[in-house]
Amino acid sequence: MSTATAPSAYPRAVADLLPAVRDLADRLGEIPSRNRIMREFKVGAPKAQAARLALVAEPITLPDETETELTSDPWEYAEPAPVPPPAPVDTTPVPLILPTTKVAEPSPLVEPAGHPPAPTEPAPAKAQAAPVRRLSAWPVVLIALPAFVAIWSGWVGLGGLTGFGVVHPLPGIADGFSINTAITLPIGVEVYAAYSLRAWLSGQVPPRARRFAKWSGIGSLIIGALGQVAYHLLVAAGITSAPWQITTAVACLPVAVLGMAAALAHLMHEGSDQ
Repeated sequence: MSTATAPSAYPRAVADLLPAVRDLADRLGEIPSRNRIMREFKVGAPKAQAARLALVAEPITLPDETETELTSDPWEYAEPAPVPPPAPVDTTPVPLILPTTKVAEPSPLVEPAGHPPAPTEPAPAKAQAAPVRRLSAWPVVLIALPAFVAIWSGWVGLGGLTGFGVVHPLPGIADGFSINTAITLPIGVEVYAAYSLRAWLSGQVPPRARRFAKWSGIGSLIIGALGQVAYHLLVAAGITSAPWQITTAVACLPVAVLGMAAALAHLMHEGSDQ
């Protein structure tokens, strides 16, 4: 069983359909598509395509009244114009010629904005630091003389109460040469105290040496004060021989002073050989 295709609603020829398709193209401003022609005029695909191709084959009148007959659809079938090959580039080096025109430099009296610079006052001269006058050292010597006498006598007397006395350091060589070992106490303790204070307050020693000098110097002054107190208390009480506790402490002083002085000397030279 076969089915017959219904005939077109407007069975007219392509020549009769072409004016209506041309009017549609004028309204749209472009060549209508095949589907648009089929929908507008109720025709089949072959007739719509034939009408469209006939419209495309018609000559187009340009605005300057020059008629150019086109054989292709300028809206759909136009191909891009061929791109000409690039021209060969000349690789010959061109010498660089610098301009010899001297560029005018802006006047130092005019700012970039065109205004003269504001007058600047000369910087005030830096005040010269007044020379620092150092205090004289002779009052310290005058103050130290009576203190030295009192400290010397106190340490020598305490040394006598704790077993320090006259010895012959060179037996068989110089039997007549003798020395009182009690003088080692004021020389060792007090001289180290003054030396460590100097190292602490001078600011010319490494940080570790300065800290050690500070605390050892303060400790030496405290020990010196305690030694003077012990001597005067023993003498005031009429005691001719110091207790063993004081004797033990006084006997260790020369060794302690030697150790502190050697340690401070090493710390003061720390890093100087690098």
